[in-house]
Amino acid sequence: MAKTRVIVVDDSALVRSMLTEIINRQPDMECIAAAADPLVAREMIRNMNPDVITLDVEMPRMDGIDFLSKLMRLRPMPVVMVSTLTERGADVTLKALELGAIDFVAKPKIGVADGLRQLADDITDKIRIASKARINRLHAPAPNAATATAPGAPAVKPTGGATMGRLSTEKLVFIGASTGGTEATKEVLMALPADFPGVVITQHMPPGFTRNYAARLDSLCKISVKEAQDGERILPGHAYIAPGGLHLSVERSGANYIARVQDGEPVNRHKPSVEVLFKSAARVVGPNALGIMLTGMGADGAKAMREMRDAGAYCVAQDEASCVVFGMPREAIAAGAVQEVLPLNKIANHVVDHLRATVGQALSRV
Repeated sequence: MAKTRVIVVDDSALVRSMLTEIINRQPDMECIAAAADPLVAREMIRNMNPDVITLDVEMPRMDGIDFLSKLMRLRPMPVVMVSTLTERGADVTLKALELGAIDFVAKPKIGVADGLRQLADDITDKIRIASKARINRLHAPAPNAATATAPGAPAVKPTGGATMGRLSTEKLVFIGASTGGTEATKEVLMALPADFPGVVITQHMPPGFTRNYAARLDSLCKISVKEAQDGERILPGHAYIAPGGLHLSVERSGANYIARVQDGEPVNRHKPSVEVLFKSAARVVGPNALGIMLTGMGADGAKAMREMRDAGAYCVAQDEASCVVFGMPREAIAAGAVQEVLPLNKIANHVVDHLRATVGQALSRV
């Protein structure tokens, strides 16, 4: 089997050496070149046609974001960003995902060599995923990439009036996502009305990035978006994102749902894990839950989504054509967990219409 051919782009000689060593230790991939800046990398990419590139976010001569923007417009290819665990690093990484990077690895600010060794499995897993990702789904960035939609067609806004009625306090919506999910989740949330039921989200992300991600979404959406805090009440018109490195679930407290944010062992190799969130949805919310499985590698959350459906929840999954990686949705479908499989740009509209229909049914029985 042909090896995945990787070019490493990083201004640090140490990082280039470490990444080259990590990649070349794998039987299924090889580092074919390493560049200290994007201008050198541009010629290497043109001459060597790699399968994947790893790209440092901040570099001299041309920063990683400018280079990525040009690359995705002129020669789209799978890119894994290498980001520093800083406030600026988090913001720039989110920008890179908007521009079409498949995923990112967070390198420590100090102790880089040891940190990269510990992240070796994560780095190589993400390179493997990137090599299989649907790069044709990643479009060139719009002139104002900050407001560009996620991969694929423009989001279809929900139809009908702008309110959800009394349903808002009865229902909860649960979203699970991984690779490609930052943009997919953004597309869904941006199309929801301001009084939509509470939304609880697990997106696979490391510590240090989810707060910036939530703030970014909050600035773009009609609903409020925040990083979940342990014990807080889940309110209509709000979305709560699992903090990186912690599990998120829901509990009942009297008439209210509350967020439970806890440490613990990884589940399905992930923390936060979609499985943990969806299991709590099945156990606590039952038929008042609605589940959405978005793009991502692996099977995290698939079995628990089946538990949600068995408990009376309505569940949808993103279709293969609109996924960056059709892993988690495929496994949920295979588990018999899903009532509808939809393109990304139809999910918000469908969910809003479905919930409005349940309001109508409830009112007709009164």
